[in-house]
Amino acid sequence: MAEYEDRYEENAAGRFYVDDMCIDCDQCRQDAPEFFTREDNGGYSYVARQPVTAKEIRLCEAAVDGCPIEAIGDDGPEDPPVFRDANSLAKVDA
Repeated sequence: MAEYEDRYEENAAGRFYVDDMCIDCDQCRQDAPEFFTREDNGGYSYVARQPVTAKEIRLCEAAVDGCPIEAIGDDGPEDPPVFRDANSLAKVDA
């Protein structure tokens, strides 16, 4: 299961993200190429653009379901979690 606090900083802010467990298998880029892209130097995928329409969201949900190691997070339609713990290393978008 993807962890928000372990997400790559390149992820576009929003509901979907890829964390550091990504093995660069290309599945998400095949399922939803409009939203997932590859970081060539690091060899991993990240969310380049968040979906807006219901059809786009379904594509990203398919990518989540297709990820063989569950490295894609889906925090649902709510805003991403806010970590208020001073010891947390989480990166929260403003």
